[in-house]
Amino acid sequence: MSRSATLERKTSETEIRLTLNLDGSGVSKISTGIAFFDHMLSLFSKHGLFDLELTAKGDIEVDFHHTVEDTGILLGQAITKALGDKAGIRRYGFFYVPMDEALVRSVVDLSGRPFLAYNAPADVPAIGAAFSFQLVEEFLRAISVNAGMNLHVDVLAGRDAHHMAEGIFKSLARALDEATRIDPRVQGIPSTKGVL
Repeated sequence: MSRSATLERKTSETEIRLTLNLDGSGVSKISTGIAFFDHMLSLFSKHGLFDLELTAKGDIEVDFHHTVEDTGILLGQAITKALGDKAGIRRYGFFYVPMDEALVRSVVDLSGRPFLAYNAPADVPAIGAAFSFQLVEEFLRAISVNAGMNLHVDVLAGRDAHHMAEGIFKSLARALDEATRIDPRVQGIPSTKGVL
């Protein structure tokens, strides 16, 4: 059974198309027009072992916000579609990633109940000249809501905005890889309710 999804989203602000394969090998082809975001999504693909093709055209001359948030929306929807009824998955996943002085923990429950708990330093400067660190939280919220995922992300240490962001994307990828993995011991839906 293929655990993949191809989706499109078109608004007056963005036009995005993506294909996600949960059982890939970490191959990606990504173009959002935002170089740092492309780098983060490539890391997400590589470390989660998800194959990801994504093209986005957005009003980045105005701001990066719409492109980043709408990409999170579509990626969350793709995760949900690729998982199907979630039969046999591990459901939970967590991972710590050290990135030089930064240390990030991501914890995932693919419960069908969206919630984001995000703890990171306030007033972090922009990455490079233009990518606001606050956009990382917007991306996480969009992916959490649209994947129906309970997501806790904690930046436990860090000073460098690039390192903290990279730790977040890598730890999220590894936690999701764990949570989406098929466990042959799991019979049916991993919930006493019988549905996720």
